[in-house]
Amino acid sequence: MDLVFSGFRRAFEMLINFDPELMVIIWTTLKVGASSIVLSVMIGIPLGMLIGLKSFVGKRILLTIVHVGMGLPPVVAGLWVTMALWRNGPLGNLSLLYTKEAIVIAQVLVAVPIIIGLTATAFQNIDRNMFLLIKSLGATRWQRMFLLIKETRFALYAAIIAGFGRVYAEVGAAMMVGGNLKGDTRILTTSIVMEVSKGNFDVAIALSIILMAIAFILTLVLTFFQQRSKPL
Repeated sequence: MDLVFSGFRRAFEMLINFDPELMVIIWTTLKVGASSIVLSVMIGIPLGMLIGLKSFVGKRILLTIVHVGMGLPPVVAGLWVTMALWRNGPLGNLSLLYTKEAIVIAQVLVAVPIIIGLTATAFQNIDRNMFLLIKSLGATRWQRMFLLIKETRFALYAAIIAGFGRVYAEVGAAMMVGGNLKGDTRILTTSIVMEVSKGNFDVAIALSIILMAIAFILTLVLTFFQQRSKPL
């Protein structure tokens, strides 16, 4: 328990004193995480809607691939991204390895399947009578899409929250493709692993407390927006 209290004290001191290195790590974590979740939502929700609403050859196989991807180990994603971005890899000429952009790519790779899977499930569960009702009212394609999104908004928020949790909990891929470079690609999760390996458990606990606080605040905001539109 002394170690835990020491961690709380250390976290408080680092935040109060605006520790320069910590501020850079927090900012990098927020910037990389925000970029990853925005890209994941932009990719995942439209694809999930397409899979959930349309019937096509190979749909079951595609859904199986998506469901497998939902449990994709981050280190596997990190390995694939590393091989793709390595100087001899197909994208090596972009020089993205050990950059923030590489971390974003890896985080999107592990978050997108979750958002696609949950979104597809939400749209597959829509009552078919609603489709008939919307069509009978003469709604345009965009109006139909808006009404369907409104109908599934709670599930879509849940998909975003799940993707957010995946992004901010990820460490293996970020360590592999980002290199945990001080002042550049070092984020809270990789910093925690580094401090544990150095035996600085109080600092690691302090960083974990800060990470949990950030995750709690952001999840609370997302949950607020999800529940705000819920009818009484």
